[in-house]
Amino acid sequence: MQSLLAIADPTRRRIIELLAERERTAGELVEEFDMSAPAISQHLNVLRDAGLVVTRAQGQSRIQSLNPDGFNDLDAWLEKTRAIWSRRLDALERELRAEDEANERAKKKKSSS
Repeated sequence: MQSLLAIADPTRRRIIELLAERERTAGELVEEFDMSAPAISQHLNVLRDAGLVVTRAQGQSRIQSLNPDGFNDLDAWLEKTRAIWSRRLDALERELRAEDEANERAKKKKSSS
C-alpha cells in the first residue's frame, strides 16, 4: 500500500494537512517548512506517485491539490483495521463486565454470610 508508506513521513503528512485546507503552489508549501524547494518537490513526487496529490498547470504556476480517490485504499485498510479493533474491544468489554458481575456476586455472597 503505497499511500501508507507515503504518509509515514511527518513532512508529507503535514503537506497533506495543508492541502486539505486548500490548494497551494509548491512555493507556498516551501514557505511552510524549513527545507529547500527541491526537498519539498521530492516529497510532492512521493505523494503524487502514491496517488494522493495531483498537480495541474495554471498559467506559469503548478497547483498542488489532494486527490480524494487516492485515499480510497488507505480508507479501506483503516476501515478493516477499525472493524478488527472494534470486535476485540467489544470482546474485552464483555469480559470485563462478566468479571465485574462475578466480583459483585462474590461481594454479596460474602456480606450475606
